[in-house]
Amino acid sequence: MKFNCINTSKICSKICFFLLKFIPMRVDKFLNVVNITKRRAISEDMCKSGVVKINDKVTKASKEVKIGDIISLHFMQYTQEYRVLAIPSTKSIPKNTQNQYVEKL
Repeated sequence: MKFNCINTSKICSKICFFLLKFIPMRVDKFLNVVNITKRRAISEDMCKSGVVKINDKVTKASKEVKIGDIISLHFMQYTQEYRVLAIPSTKSIPKNTQNQYVEKL
């Protein structure tokens, strides 16, 4: 979901950027966009099999991620947890900027 500003003034662009921070994103898409999984289909399968939890609750792929949520990935031998710091506004982000969006716990 994108916001297109009719007026290209600085104020309008700041408002659009501010609103983009609060737009929720599906958990399967979020895992893919922040480079935790390679493909969205893998994220969907992980959600279907119960590997992904948000705030200690097993979630569906359509569950929306919010800032401050803790995403847990439960593998056979270990569990990896991430805290959501921000929601990306683009389809993909560079791997070196991943720490701006998630914090590994």
